Amino acid sequence: MATAGRENLDPVHVARYDTIEDAGAPGEVALLQNLGLDQNAVVVDLGTGTGQFALAVAAHCARAVAVDVSPVMLAELRGKLDRAGMDNVEVVQAGFLDYEHHGAPADVIYSRYALHHVPDFWKGVAFARLHTALRPGGLLRLWDVVYNFEPAEAESRLEAWCATGGSVDAEGWSRADYEEHVRDEHSTYTWVLEAIAQRVGFTIEQAEYSTDGIFAQYVLRRP
Repeated sequence: MATAGRENLDPVHVARYDTIEDAGAPGEVALLQNLGLDQNAVVVDLGTGTGQFALAVAAHCARAVAVDVSPVMLAELRGKLDRAGMDNVEVVQAGFLDYEHHGAPADVIYSRYALHHVPDFWKGVAFARLHTALRPGGLLRLWDVVYNFEPAEAESRLEAWCATGGSVDAEGWSRADYEEHVRDEHSTYTWVLEAIAQRVGFTIEQAEYSTDGIFAQYVLRRP
C-alpha cells in the first residue's frame, strides 16, 4: 500500500478515472486474440484499477482475475461487475509482490501503468513471480511509463513531458500529476526494465516506444 500511489487511494480521483484515462481495452483484447487469446484462456489483469481491461476481456476468456492493491479502485470495479452481471471475473486485493495465483496457470498476464509503483529491485522479484504464474508459452502484455532516452537527456525530456499537463482544475492529467510521478514513483529506463525481464526468462517479442521517450508497450513471452 505504501507504493500504491496517492491518487489511486483517492475516491475523487477514482470516480473520474475512466473519464481521464481510456485504456483502449477493445484494441488490447483484439491484439491478444491475434496472439492466441481464446475462450479457454485464463487472464490476470494486474493493477486492474477500475477494470477497463478486465471487463473487456471477460467476454473472450474462460476466467479473468482482476488484481489491484487499492480498495477504492476495487470497489468501483465491483460496482461495474454487479451492474454487468458478469460471473467469470474474480476480484483480488493484492499487488505484484503478494498476488498468489491459484488454479490453471495464466495464459495471459496484462498490466497497464502499474509496474512503475515498484522500485527496480522489486521489479525483478515481480517479473520472476509473473514468469512463474504464466504457463510455458504464455504472454505478458505490459504498458508503462518507461524512459527511452539517455540519462543526460533526463532534465529536458521530463520537463517537456510535465509541460504537457494541464492545470490542477482542468479535466485530465495535470502538470502536478506528472511531476508527482517523476518525484515519487519508480519509472525506470527501457534498457533497465528489459534487462530485468530477460534476466528472469522472458523473451521480448514486441517493444514499442513513444516518440517523446516516456511510454513503452511490450509483448513478453515465457518460453
